[in-house]
Amino acid sequence: MRVWSKLQKKYYGFRAGGLNIQLHCNAHRMKSQWGNAKLSRYWITLGKEIIWDYPKDFFGTKHPEQKCQLEYLYLPDVTDISDLINILRASDRRIGTRRLHKLKKKTNNVAARKIIDVRLCVDG
Repeated sequence: MRVWSKLQKKYYGFRAGGLNIQLHCNAHRMKSQWGNAKLSRYWITLGKEIIWDYPKDFFGTKHPEQKCQLEYLYLPDVTDISDLINILRASDRRIGTRRLHKLKKKTNNVAARKIIDVRLCVDG
């Protein structure tokens, strides 16, 4: 979890002011007779609302062929997690109003759009 703490610290360093957004991570150890695995959950909150949740938001929607949640361990989800990039861009204080408007037109990511709407209201 030390690496996650470093990532959070760096993120909070470039997060836009007045934006109540937080990154969360939780890891569960799963033991079975066949071995051990760590199941990780990552989620982002805007205020008290969870706006992005991995793997919950991805189970069954992006991979409908999955029959149980543990199958996400074996899928190449790199492209799914890349949805996070526009969320990070939208919350970056270095991104100005003009680029926020362009990002909002370009992205279909609901979480990124929510962040952009909050930033545009706060920034005026």
